[in-house]
Amino acid sequence: MTSSDAGLRGTPIAEEAVRAARVLHPDANSMPRPVRRRIITVANQKGGVGKTTSTVNLAAGLALHGVRTLVIDLDPQGNASTALDVDHRSGTPSVYELLLGEVSLVDAVQTSTQSQDLLCVPATIDLAGAEIELVSMAQRESRLKEALTAEALDALGVDYVFIDCPPSLGLLTVNALVAAQEVLIPIQCEYYALEGLGQLLNNIDLVQRHLNQSLSVSTILLTMYDGRTKLADQVTQEVRRHFGDVVLRTVIPRSVKVSEAPGYGQTVLSYDPGSRGAMSYVDAAREVAERGSSRGRQP
Repeated sequence: MTSSDAGLRGTPIAEEAVRAARVLHPDANSMPRPVRRRIITVANQKGGVGKTTSTVNLAAGLALHGVRTLVIDLDPQGNASTALDVDHRSGTPSVYELLLGEVSLVDAVQTSTQSQDLLCVPATIDLAGAEIELVSMAQRESRLKEALTAEALDALGVDYVFIDCPPSLGLLTVNALVAAQEVLIPIQCEYYALEGLGQLLNNIDLVQRHLNQSLSVSTILLTMYDGRTKLADQVTQEVRRHFGDVVLRTVIPRSVKVSEAPGYGQTVLSYDPGSRGAMSYVDAAREVAERGSSRGRQP
């Protein structure tokens, strides 16, 4: 070790390099595969809570650590597709054609440039009118479920499916809830964090009673945590008091790097793997993986 190396030990730069190495070279630190495939809908009708950000970064965290993962981009804005760097120009085989039954799941899937184990069904602008078209279709609430057959998912070899919903409680979100076994709800550590959450939980309950009895809220993820404010701690305590062990221990900090990454067509794990935001998502992904494995609580 040179004197300059010794001088860097314990510095912020050195600590960031160590964190980056944990993300980029995870072979010795792989995550457990689930005892059975998990299909998780990420939902919150409030915008700006970190829903898409959490979807793509949790998926990337699992994929980079040996767990094959598929993201279904069900938001017409296509932000998840952008972050995973997959083609979502109009005319590309996408979730829109999948819902209409015009293409199969295998035909619509693309592989992210960020990992061979990270797959995505993109959303194109065509999806913007899908809710109107679905209204007149038979089994309109189950179109996505019908496309995500066990055979199709087996062909892709995926362990996890994350469905990123639009910020609404419309027919696309209902399709996501019917297709999934679990719901993950991101909640931001800010004022009015729980506003509207009761309506979301009521809708989940309705879907559970009438369309999908196996559905449950399995995970709540606290996002945009700012340790400099009392409010963040108050929201965190309130959410944990209401929901208990459903809330992940890991909290995602407010981070410029997390916000910047999608603008470069990347998740934060590839954009800045040494950042605290990246490591927080890796830790959250590990919690999700351990809860679904034989050594964690079963979903």
